[in-house]
Amino acid sequence: MRLRIATFNLENLGAGDGPPLEQRIRVLRPQLLRLEADVLCLQEVHGQKPAGASERRLAALDRLLADTPYAAFARVVSHLPGSAGAVADVHNLVVLSRLPVTARAQVRHDLVPPPLYRPRTADPPPREPQPIGFDRPFLHVTLDLGGRALHLLNLHLRAPLAAPVAGQKESASVWRSCAGWAEGFFLAAVKRSAQALEARLLVDRLFDADPEALVAVVGDLNAETFEVPVRLLLAEPGDTGNGALAPRALVPLERSLPGDRRFSVIHHGRRVLLDHILVSRPLLAGFRHIEVHSETLGDEVEAAWPGRDTGESCHAPLVAEFALPDSA
Repeated sequence: MRLRIATFNLENLGAGDGPPLEQRIRVLRPQLLRLEADVLCLQEVHGQKPAGASERRLAALDRLLADTPYAAFARVVSHLPGSAGAVADVHNLVVLSRLPVTARAQVRHDLVPPPLYRPRTADPPPREPQPIGFDRPFLHVTLDLGGRALHLLNLHLRAPLAAPVAGQKESASVWRSCAGWAEGFFLAAVKRSAQALEARLLVDRLFDADPEALVAVVGDLNAETFEVPVRLLLAEPGDTGNGALAPRALVPLERSLPGDRRFSVIHHGRRVLLDHILVSRPLLAGFRHIEVHSETLGDEVEAAWPGRDTGESCHAPLVAEFALPDSA
């Protein structure tokens, strides 16, 4: 069985500002078709509320996928906590699969409760520690590989942008003090790392149930391979200090890429790899190659300049190909 797993941060698909949706579709749809993905994990899919509707829908995504094979794929979408399936206004996660979906769940503070912290620079200062909640859940989707399960985790971790601190912002992008910004930046790092920990705990549960589990953790992790969130997910022997735990470590497939191709975002001229496909060793056995489609990638800072936004995402999509047995 040939299997292609892809991840793509669509960068605010369906937002009200920026280039018109039709312009975005003209540049994004060819990228999706080129992936030839059997399983496609998407991040930053916005919801729209049609006139007279009570809930938001992924109307922009529907238009993007129209007339492509992905329109007929099974679809799993993150939803607002406590709702019966309503999507959020921004940054929904989506998994599209040609393979049958046998189970689906979203995870947010199911294994890691919100860390408690009392901000030092908040004005007014809180009397009690405040919960540091994750910005969004992640998806755990189980797919049928002809009698064997593939566990797929679609993540979009918090960006390294300072989180709000009460009384420390003059405007949306201007801070009142260096100390306030520093504390907000610290809080963002806590959110990112704590959610990576929650995903790692779920991976360990999967290995508890099946030491030979086929696991893929994919998405926009907003961190490079050597940074804390990715290291938490990998749990490599060099960090655990225990060679017996090597079978539980995840493997970053980007290590098979040449160094000059190992990037998915360009920021101020610096090439960084923020999007990843991490797999368990049993799944690694079938790994054949990985591609980063960065040929049209522009600098995300320059894209914000007037008249420079082409409608493309500032993230390059990644796709990994596997050759797996046709049956268990």
